[in-house]
Amino acid sequence: MADIFEEVDEELKEENFKKLWDRYGTYLIAAVILLVGGVAAYKFWESYTYDQRQAYSEAFISAIALAEEGKNSDAASAFTIIAEDASVGYAMLARFREASSRRKGGDTSAAIDIYETLAVDDSIEPLYQDLAVLLSVMAQADKDDPKALSNRLAPLAADGPWRHTAGEYIGLFALRQGDTAAARKRFEMIADDAQAPRGTRQRAAELLQTLGK
Repeated sequence: MADIFEEVDEELKEENFKKLWDRYGTYLIAAVILLVGGVAAYKFWESYTYDQRQAYSEAFISAIALAEEGKNSDAASAFTIIAEDASVGYAMLARFREASSRRKGGDTSAAIDIYETLAVDDSIEPLYQDLAVLLSVMAQADKDDPKALSNRLAPLAADGPWRHTAGEYIGLFALRQGDTAAARKRFEMIADDAQAPRGTRQRAAELLQTLGK
């Protein structure tokens, strides 16, 4: 008797499954297709982005090699192409390297234009915007108004990773304006700062000796 009940139970299960399949089978197949398609699309995108990153990396290394060989014009052109096509991170790095190559190649004006563009580019982190300001000021240090340049560096010298270099340039700008006391104060701050890079501290100490500390 138990066997009969088991057979009837199995038949009921099969019948219920058949009804469910007839009603929802098409949706289930579609769901499986979408799942498989989604996995395939993800794998394709993962492979594509990896290949893109590899391509950008190789192009970037090639451009750096040109810069190290002193082929600044060719390097700048290569970095320009990368910046126009690459992802945000590589594009930003390429723009900084392009500016450096153009400055080394004698086109300081073009380098400053790039730095100024990066300084107001909200798509990059404030850290790199500040770096662009610092590099722009450094590129103009010998020619432009020292007071205006010093004012631009004041926020960077107050805090952040660029504060020591910014402070050093503010001290140099003070010397250009004939304000020896202000320059000495800046250099003392740097020379006494244990967190300042060794090279920056040494230059500050040497400048203080020149000023007769």
